[in-house]
Amino acid sequence: MSHMQDGPINLISILQSASRWHGEQEIVTNTVEGGIQRQTYSTTLQRATKLASRLAEFGICVGDRVGTLAWNTSRHMEAWYAISGQGAICHTVNPRLFPEQLRFIVNHAEDRLLFVDLTFVDSLTSLLPEMPSVEAVVVMTDTEHMPDTSSISVPVHCYEDFLADGDGEFEWPSVDENAGSSLCYTSGTTGDPKGVMYTHRSNLLHAYSACGADSVNIGAADTVLMIVPMFHANSWGLAYSAPMVGAKLILPGPHMDGASIHKMIETESANRAAAVPTVWNMLITHLNETGKGLDSLQEVVIGGTAVPRSMIQTFDEKYGVDVIHAWGMTETSPIGTVNRPKALFANLSKEERLDLRTKQGRPVFGVDLKIVNDGGKELPHDGETFGRLLCKGPWILDRYFRAEKTALEDGWFDTGDIATIDEYGYMQITDRAQDVIKSGGEWISSVDLENAAISHPAIELAACIGATHEKWDERPVLLVKLAANAEPPSIEEVLELLGKSVAKWQLPDRVIYVDEIPLTATGKIDKKPLRAEYQDCLLN
Repeated sequence: MSHMQDGPINLISILQSASRWHGEQEIVTNTVEGGIQRQTYSTTLQRATKLASRLAEFGICVGDRVGTLAWNTSRHMEAWYAISGQGAICHTVNPRLFPEQLRFIVNHAEDRLLFVDLTFVDSLTSLLPEMPSVEAVVVMTDTEHMPDTSSISVPVHCYEDFLADGDGEFEWPSVDENAGSSLCYTSGTTGDPKGVMYTHRSNLLHAYSACGADSVNIGAADTVLMIVPMFHANSWGLAYSAPMVGAKLILPGPHMDGASIHKMIETESANRAAAVPTVWNMLITHLNETGKGLDSLQEVVIGGTAVPRSMIQTFDEKYGVDVIHAWGMTETSPIGTVNRPKALFANLSKEERLDLRTKQGRPVFGVDLKIVNDGGKELPHDGETFGRLLCKGPWILDRYFRAEKTALEDGWFDTGDIATIDEYGYMQITDRAQDVIKSGGEWISSVDLENAAISHPAIELAACIGATHEKWDERPVLLVKLAANAEPPSIEEVLELLGKSVAKWQLPDRVIYVDEIPLTATGKIDKKPLRAEYQDCLLN
């Protein structure tokens, strides 16, 4: 028999707690319409309650999917909690995806209702006739800013009017803790996007973990700039963990250029922030151009792709900001590892500490990792042997949405990453399985070459692919995009720089300057079109 209290888990309890114990704390939004909007956690719960009531009146039932195509705003937060708290599934759709992918995702999820920011109304209009499950659209704005929606093929509501008709006394239902709460789709870099259905239980456990000192490390006294989008793997859990502890939350809306991000940091005194490296590149460029600093900022959590050593150094040495390297994926909710130091590293030299910080870090409690070879044999944790990275835990995927079979191998999820793990538990991604370059039976990390290249001040982005080679099967080819107004360094200079980080036989056979390097909808380098164009460049 249990001697402890027990009760159902509903994620709305996070916002209820924030309202009750941190009701005065602010959510600050750089709005889509323009200008700064402020509201408290108490007001956010009141508005989410009315919205949940309105969803129930509309006919949204337990388990129904409700889609959002929206930036990080207070309205999106209200919808986020109202939908899942009411018992439905909040399906955050990545609006940066290609139209075919958007259509596929909405149809696969069978979204009944779509909440849409002003930015995306026009692009959605042409797709709606091919989305048969969508019964109505709610445009996330007020009456004053409502666009012309006469060409939209389903009923359209203004968000503020839709919410105003709700009942502020709505009674939140009891839900099964293992019931679905939210749905995200992968970016589809290797095929059609796949749905990952999170539960009330998995999201709550993940949020608890994220608050820990050896994880994202946030509390009631912090001001968190949540740049990572809510449609990108649950905003790395911050939309749950920040209200859970009562932290002040800053939401950038669509304004994620370097100047806008810097202004939000300075005017709101943000001391913590989270985003992918491409966003931080834009901020650093802005700081270099203006000579400004980052007075309030203490830590930035960076994930999504490997953080270049040069970026860690710049934040640390020039701006006094600690970079916290982290790793995860849509399938891991997403936090899997966070790079926080152990006590025994206190006496490391500056260079040794920097070496450590370039790794993706240690697994947080609840996550277990191992690396295996192609035969499934577990490999040693020596920091040098690399293999397929597998993980498991209570907030890690079992099976994809609508899939009949589990995605696990003997209880472990194959991440698709190639990694090492050292004797202290620090994991380092050496490549994606499909990106590792196989040359003469040896593997070459494209990530190492890319990170070494962008340490050059004239290089903004670099992408390394394995091109077909008559003798060695594959050899690395480095594609380089220059920073604005930069003079291209010589090929010899680039190779000399790379030679400081990798062995001579790993150096690229060609370095090619390009005008653009394509990015995925989540800000990662998209190598599919690059392979299509340059796969045979060493043969011709």
